[in-house]
Amino acid sequence: MFVSDVNIPPNRTGLPGIASLESIVGALLTFGLVASVAGIAISAIAWAIGSHSGNPHVAGKGKSGVLVALAAAFLIGGATFLVNFFNAQGGHLA
Repeated sequence: MFVSDVNIPPNRTGLPGIASLESIVGALLTFGLVASVAGIAISAIAWAIGSHSGNPHVAGKGKSGVLVALAAAFLIGGATFLVNFFNAQGGHLA
């Protein structure tokens, strides 16, 4: 027995509340970007204090905090692109 191919594309009208969900996700993205900016500022302050006080542990934690906050901002900012890209790539799988 062979089953015919299944082709089910994403549907924006299939469930009620999709528009509200998109609004909530957009607000979460904004919150994440604001939190990333705060993380960069706080980590940069810790880095500066650690460097000027001769505390390499605090300076190192500040550096890694800046990098983590930058990576978070990069992923949050590119989230829709990444999802759309992989969604399109998934459509090409055979």
